[in-house]
Amino acid sequence: MTLTRRAALALPLLAAAPAALAAAGPGPAPAFTARDADGRTRSLAEFKGKVVVLEWVNEGCPYVKKHYRGNMQATQKAALAQGAVWLSVCSSAPGQQGAVDGAQAKAWLKAHNATPTAFLLDPSGTVGRAYNAKTTPHMYVVDKAGRLVYQGGIDDKPTSKVEDIAGAKNYVLAALADLKAGRPVQAAFSKPYGCSVKYA
Repeated sequence: MTLTRRAALALPLLAAAPAALAAAGPGPAPAFTARDADGRTRSLAEFKGKVVVLEWVNEGCPYVKKHYRGNMQATQKAALAQGAVWLSVCSSAPGQQGAVDGAQAKAWLKAHNATPTAFLLDPSGTVGRAYNAKTTPHMYVVDKAGRLVYQGGIDDKPTSKVEDIAGAKNYVLAALADLKAGRPVQAAFSKPYGCSVKYA
């Protein structure tokens, strides 16, 4: 692999926010079912009436590693403290970077003191494609009415540098604050950044 190729792979994937959806405003979040790390079948319908945060994850991605130095866990805990549900989703296909089975997912969560409501296994990419998940991380917030009110990056600093977290605006926390205050989410879209989702 050439140096140029290595450099290209190290750059974050910046996916453009869907302008058409942004203009249309919040719409229904795609329904889904998936197995979690414990082998249970989970669905979005299971959490009807609750705020739901979806986080696409790949444990081998440098951008995921950046946020799992404490930032993602802190965001999870803040969301859960507000009564929200947090679903981590892995859409890496078997044999691809980040692909895990249930036992591996639970071990990774334990090693990083992560506390999602559930870790969903999506090796077929069905859930990821339904949400048009492009990167890891790629974040989504669903309100109590089942509407997708935020989608994009976790923050506004598209780098893999841990030191950039301190000065970043956390879009997920901002969306949750807007919902708690009963106002429309001010920043409903941002450009997600990170590694590409490793679909089959």
